[in-house]
Amino acid sequence: LKLLPKIIKKYKLNKKSKVLDVGCGKGYLVYELSKILNSDKILGVDISKYAIKKAPKNIRKQLKVYDARKKLNFNNNYFDLVISINLIHNFVLHEVFSFIKNIVKISKKSYISTESYRNDKELFNLQCWALTCESFFSPIEWKHIFKSNNYKGDYEFIYFN
Repeated sequence: LKLLPKIIKKYKLNKKSKVLDVGCGKGYLVYELSKILNSDKILGVDISKYAIKKAPKNIRKQLKVYDARKKLNFNNNYFDLVISINLIHNFVLHEVFSFIKNIVKISKKSYISTESYRNDKELFNLQCWALTCESFFSPIEWKHIFKSNNYKGDYEFIYFN
């Protein structure tokens, strides 16, 4: 993965860094970061028992089946980095707010990627593609949600042209 060296550099990660991937799926990001950093402090949570069961065996102890709509019980600023890629669109609005507030609490730095739309065509494509999507927001709306929840981390939007 060409992206990992950029993530490591941007967020100044090292062997002692604690990282959480929320919505980790089968844990591939956890696996690769653990391997590169030679660390077992890279953790992942996902709601799918199947995904965790199918994760690489050598990192399964770093993964946990967990519904991220519930509070993640870690101390303030516990993680050096919390990552969430293409997850929060699956939450209804009050769950989005709770999730973001929780990420703000437990992380020193964070990155959230989510689906969005800039026009009617992209909204239609998003509605057709993201069958589990509950939150369809434009970039302006997402930015308002982030600001309203004191989220100062990095974020990125994915569009379906």
